[in-house]
Amino acid sequence: MTRLFGTDGVRGKANQQLTATLALKLGAAAAHVLTHKRRTAKRRPVAVVGRDPRVSGEMLAAALSAGMASQGVDVLRVGVLPTPAVAYLTDAYGADMGVMISASHNPMPDNGIKFFSAGGRKLPDELEDEIEQTLSSLTETGPTGHGIGRVIEEAHDAEERYLKHLMRAVPTSLAGIKVVVDCANGAAFNAAPQAYSMAGAEVVAIHNEPNAYNINDNCGSTHIEQIKQAVVEHGADIGLAHDGDADRCLAVDANGNEVDGDQIMAILAKGMQENGELRKNTLVATVMSNLGLKLAMEEAGITLRATQVGDRYVLADMNEGGYSLGGEQSGHIIISDFATTGDGVLTGLMLMARMAETQSSIAELASAMKVLPQVLINVPVSNKQLVMDDPQVKASIAEAEAELGSTGRVLLRPSGTEELFRVMVEAADKETAQRIAGRLAAIVTEV
Repeated sequence: MTRLFGTDGVRGKANQQLTATLALKLGAAAAHVLTHKRRTAKRRPVAVVGRDPRVSGEMLAAALSAGMASQGVDVLRVGVLPTPAVAYLTDAYGADMGVMISASHNPMPDNGIKFFSAGGRKLPDELEDEIEQTLSSLTETGPTGHGIGRVIEEAHDAEERYLKHLMRAVPTSLAGIKVVVDCANGAAFNAAPQAYSMAGAEVVAIHNEPNAYNINDNCGSTHIEQIKQAVVEHGADIGLAHDGDADRCLAVDANGNEVDGDQIMAILAKGMQENGELRKNTLVATVMSNLGLKLAMEEAGITLRATQVGDRYVLADMNEGGYSLGGEQSGHIIISDFATTGDGVLTGLMLMARMAETQSSIAELASAMKVLPQVLINVPVSNKQLVMDDPQVKASIAEAEAELGSTGRVLLRPSGTEELFRVMVEAADKETAQRIAGRLAAIVTEV
């Protein structure tokens, strides 16, 4: 049986794989699993629900809210806000669970449901499995009368609370820094420009007019060419690109050159090390991170730990080891002193604070890490497990690894959110990386 939950919640095309009926049942099952131990005679459980602006979010929010209310949970709707805001507010409101409705960087027709436990933390696999099991066994009837949960349509101070929280995290004024922010017509269309302006930066916002249909449409962190051009045109010091739910942040320097998640982690890790904030002198990343990050951390005397792909696995390792910084090459950066999940707006603030503290450009800070040539090819597949088990694919990987030796790396893995197989190759030069990645992608395509 295929697992319902992927690497980041439940995703699918809205009204096909991810239907209102499924959302209703998921809301009820999650409410049962995440709140049954926290119920008291004097207090009903509370759930915080937020979403990104895509059109299907309205439908799914209504269905999820109904499912949770049917289990005796009061639902606090916070409207369109970034994923990290919903995680923060779950804790700030003292709620028993949180739900974010978003497919992150995926195109508009898709949507997703992410759950948080009390404290605003993503769920471990065991809790997700329990929700799946409960989904099929939960009866359709629940409490009646006074036992039914209430739905509060808007928490009017939600965004203000989140922005105040972000301001408490910024160590210095950002006055004198001009930033272009690409909001991806997504959940941070208002929060990101406001936060950067409140911290003192001069802000130029682009793609900050969501209309329910244009989220991630040729903009945001998956289309970084847009902000590269805008930074140069506006003569800005830095560009920051978010994805649809703003748990990611990628950067661009004044010349329009990309600064990816690995480079951002290197910048923040060295800054936190200097300020005595990098607990256990350790950074947590994933197996997808560039070898250049490992070399830069070794030079700085910082331990680099690698987890499987997915920010919740980074988080799990951080929580278990008590580490303060982790993230992914894609721009999910987790600063655990201020957030329980990746927060793209917080990342942008901390990057600009580092620029202000050191009086350095983002290009100068990023130069501390040399990015080794890396080629990533996304191959559409119909059966990811079939590819993983194919003997020819395994033999081809072994052959590529032998050819690269210690000068490179090969990683093939299924996407956790899309019907894709990701082929990644690092090598001493780009031509070699492209050649080997192309060869492996062709083999995957044939399976």
